[in-house]
Amino acid sequence: MSDAVDPAAALESETTKPAPTRPAGRHFRPARVAMERGAAERQGRIAQAAFLAFGNRDAALAFLNTHDDALGQRPIDAAVSGADGLAAAERLLSDRSVATADAPVVRASPVT
Repeated sequence: MSDAVDPAAALESETTKPAPTRPAGRHFRPARVAMERGAAERQGRIAQAAFLAFGNRDAALAFLNTHDDALGQRPIDAAVSGADGLAAAERLLSDRSVATADAPVVRASPVT
């Protein structure tokens, strides 16, 4: 019975083997799903409209990414969801930009 393998010796030889290494630069990357063309166009349209309406990057981003109770979601998500959502987000943007246009504008005086 010289063909018998000692289980302890087999386990020891498996645990002392070096771990296999991966070639440098090869990492697992999950598959990326591209946004549908129409959704991307609607997203760009509402983003551009917000930047033009507010004239301020931070205000535009705050508008696009803040949950709105009337829409039931963020304006950017509503616009991406479909044409009806885009129209609703544009109406909300119009209402908000008119409201901010009525507010007094405080400007710093130029330094001379």
